[in-house]
Amino acid sequence: MADNRNPASDDQNSRSITHSDGNDQWVIINPTSGTADHVDDVRQFANERNYTIQETTHEEHAVQLAQDAVANDVERLAVAGGDGTLHEVVRGLVEASALGKVTLGVIPTGTENIFATNIGVASIEEGFDLLDHGERRRIDVGFAGEEPFVVSCIAGLPAEVSVAASSDLKERFGSLAFVVASLQELTEFEKLQIEVTAISNGEETTWSGEALCVLVGNVLRFNNRGGQADVEDGLFDVVLIEQMPASDILAEATAQRVFGRDTEHVLHGQASQLEIRGLASDPITFSLDGEVNTHDELVLYTDPQSLTVCVGSMYEDTPSE
Repeated sequence: MADNRNPASDDQNSRSITHSDGNDQWVIINPTSGTADHVDDVRQFANERNYTIQETTHEEHAVQLAQDAVANDVERLAVAGGDGTLHEVVRGLVEASALGKVTLGVIPTGTENIFATNIGVASIEEGFDLLDHGERRRIDVGFAGEEPFVVSCIAGLPAEVSVAASSDLKERFGSLAFVVASLQELTEFEKLQIEVTAISNGEETTWSGEALCVLVGNVLRFNNRGGQADVEDGLFDVVLIEQMPASDILAEATAQRVFGRDTEHVLHGQASQLEIRGLASDPITFSLDGEVNTHDELVLYTDPQSLTVCVGSMYEDTPSE
């Protein structure tokens, strides 16, 4: 879920444009992200580097602040928060038709920091240093309908499970870690009745039936041994996990992780576009970077190399398997 949880104190003010003193570098701080003890450190680094500081005060405030940054001709925009805050900022840039007009820097202060980890940013200080003199890369942005996402889109898992799979579970069970986590959380897992159409290299493939979930990674790779996806290739990494008995989930997860082989109910692939359509009366729950909504059907596509971000030394432009 988004990590902005403070109530709005003045809704009218939240819609107003913030005008700066002409500074072309801003930092948007979510003071409630993660353990909420990072604000003083972020402010210190920002002041030392002459950043204009903007703090969020309520959910979706970062969307407006990103639009304000565009209106003030900001060229370097730091985001101090977690994946939910980053998601809102990217939304704001998209809604301002300015996705390619700023250089984005991530200051990891959230709980999971999945995006920051995958682009090699490990600390607050490193995030600011990279904005000063780090490598810039142009990365893909995913879209689910009209809403952007940078990390992943997950169909069929509750929001808390989409981020609750621990590093230990991911190491042990790979792409099925998310299902293993859900089985630990839920007494009954609701299967999806869906049709999935994928387009890759101009070829269309359709699958229909009962599934546990569909995992679509942009910067996050769900298949094979996990890790960073190639976020500059214009393709999603896709894992479709078919409906199977609960007793088979751990066996297939172990086979994939330990023996490194594909299994009967787990389908891996890549696609530049996906259409996921529900075949039952209930809508499908989608989690976009941890933000949850429901749709009867949804088209996912990539906007290749449309966002400039500062990356760390551990970032791989062509990740190995």
